Amino acid sequence: MALPPPTVEAPCIAQRGMLATRTQRTVPEETAVAFTYNGSTHAVMMATPSNLEDFAVGFSFSEGVIQEASDIESLEVITTPLGVEAQIWLRKERAEVYLGRKRTMAGPTGCGLCGVESLDAAMRPLPKVSQPAWRLTPPAIVSAMASLEPAQALNEATHAVHAAGFWTETEGLVAVREDVGRHNALDKLGGSLIGSKRNAADGIILMTSRISIELIQKAALLDAPILAAVSAPTAAAIRLAEEAGITLVGVARHQDFEIFTHPDKICSETKRHVA
Repeated sequence: MALPPPTVEAPCIAQRGMLATRTQRTVPEETAVAFTYNGSTHAVMMATPSNLEDFAVGFSFSEGVIQEASDIESLEVITTPLGVEAQIWLRKERAEVYLGRKRTMAGPTGCGLCGVESLDAAMRPLPKVSQPAWRLTPPAIVSAMASLEPAQALNEATHAVHAAGFWTETEGLVAVREDVGRHNALDKLGGSLIGSKRNAADGIILMTSRISIELIQKAALLDAPILAAVSAPTAAAIRLAEEAGITLVGVARHQDFEIFTHPDKICSETKRHVA
């Protein structure tokens, strides 16, 4: 059975001023995706049915189930009448570790902490990210963010999904992944980077959403030194980014952005004015 398409055409009535017209709107699909490890269900997430192999790898990494791509012995995405199942088989050593800490969770769209079993698990300490020798200028940040929108094919069709991108100064936009959930988009991007043996410390992660604590957690685990997004961060996200050593850039729109933590990785070409 084939995967469901990432978009569908939904009939609607478009009201434009005083004129009502029957038409269609392209909307993103949302499908239940179950992650099973060695035959046991671990989580069910609502997600856009695209790049699901990347999603499986990235989710497994951010959940701590795997430490690298080689921890997965096999991965198969199966379509069922109820949704999609990502059947992941871990190599023996990782399977033993996983079984020792197994938990079950169910996550609705955009939920990054659903199902954790304790406050300690939700607020777990994060590794310090690598501190690269390179620095970016403000025009580089602007250029990086500007590269994201033209690459969002799914959002161009639906105007209803988030994107996560990876950008380096030498290569530009390297990868983009989209999903109805911002956390899912970042997991898909993480899976893409892991699968292609890319080091997130070599560039910056771009997001089209607000910056929540879960995105900082995922970025830190990927060892990303800079996270930039079009919207503002939460207070908890700022605190965690400061602790992890991540340069947090928010409200990045057009030529403007705001740096909330570790501004040393962005070398201003003009004198900073501090009130």
